[in-house]
Amino acid sequence: MEVIAVCHVHSGWSYDGSWSLEALSAKFSQRGCRVLMMTEHDRGFSKARLDEYRRACKHASSDKILVVPGIEYSDAANRVHVLVWGPVPFLGENLPTGEMLESVKATKGVAVLAHPSRKNAWQCFTPQWADALLGIEVWNRKYDGWAPSETAPALMPQADVIPFVGLDFHTQRQSFPLAMTLNMEERITEDAVLECLIGRRCAARAFGAPLSRDLFRKALPALRMAERSRRTGARIARKTGVL
Repeated sequence: MEVIAVCHVHSGWSYDGSWSLEALSAKFSQRGCRVLMMTEHDRGFSKARLDEYRRACKHASSDKILVVPGIEYSDAANRVHVLVWGPVPFLGENLPTGEMLESVKATKGVAVLAHPSRKNAWQCFTPQWADALLGIEVWNRKYDGWAPSETAPALMPQADVIPFVGLDFHTQRQSFPLAMTLNMEERITEDAVLECLIGRRCAARAFGAPLSRDLFRKALPALRMAERSRRTGARIARKTGVL
């Protein structure tokens, strides 16, 4: 069966989040999402806090939606961020990306490079990371806006990875029709979701359509134009004090 998963979501467990896990669970389940893939910032976490967080995610899950715990790891420069899910113990803060990825791989976790356009993180990419990465975010709603990343496509040929899309949800502003579809072969559990991802039985979607469709590619110029207009409007609003 094919289920909808929303990825890269932050709750009040992150230092910059505000929504509760229960509120997020209710919000996304109403939109037909069956899997909510959380990614709390590593800052302020510890082994004990991660254990507590896992229990909170289980409590926020229901027969309508599974809340999957995850951590967004960042390097010491706060430039490269990686989304991590799976049976990975808390690895620590400010770790070198290569070292962190090797630990994720060793503990059979799943890792996705987040928003490569943010702070030009794509310039830090090294092919040595490729073996430990499942995917790269080719569209991050918070940082890329209404159009896909302009830097992620150059990274894809350097690694055999899956294109991912993520909301980077912190506030209602990041609500957007981006999701991953998972082709599940059994009931929806965290183990089954991880097995599905590792087996690459997943695909990125925008506006309900696969990113690879010709129709979507034809819409790309219009999306880029809309994003430029959005950013221009936001700058004007900030200068005039409207926002």
